[in-house]
Amino acid sequence: MRYWLFKSEPNTWGWDDQVAKGDMGEEWDGVRNYQARNFMREMEIGDRGFFYHSMKEKSVVGVVEVIAAAHPDSTTDDPRWECVDIKAVMPVKTPVTLDQIKADPRLADMVLVKNSRLSVQPVTEEEWKIICAAAGISA
Repeated sequence: MRYWLFKSEPNTWGWDDQVAKGDMGEEWDGVRNYQARNFMREMEIGDRGFFYHSMKEKSVVGVVEVIAAAHPDSTTDDPRWECVDIKAVMPVKTPVTLDQIKADPRLADMVLVKNSRLSVQPVTEEEWKIICAAAGISA
């Protein structure tokens, strides 16, 4: 299993929206960045990810699971763009903010710290464990 981080503006698509989709989940559509698209192409069913609220909150608020491998993005006819489907697994007990992540020297090389604008990004197993512990969950 690999780990990822999915960023979304909560006023556009927030954690509550993701939870409301239940087990059927939702496409992680609308991504128009080649690097983020390529990361989605690497994902496999069962991979886990952090659901991250960007903008003002800037925090990890939940855990999601990839439930469909990369496929054409239904929001465009352009064949270059693909997406995966994800479903909510669990909320975090304590949101983990970007400031907390940046303050932890063990997370200094995390993609979120080095390239916080990238909407889909990998998370190492060690980073996953550190953030899960800070969030009060075991996922």
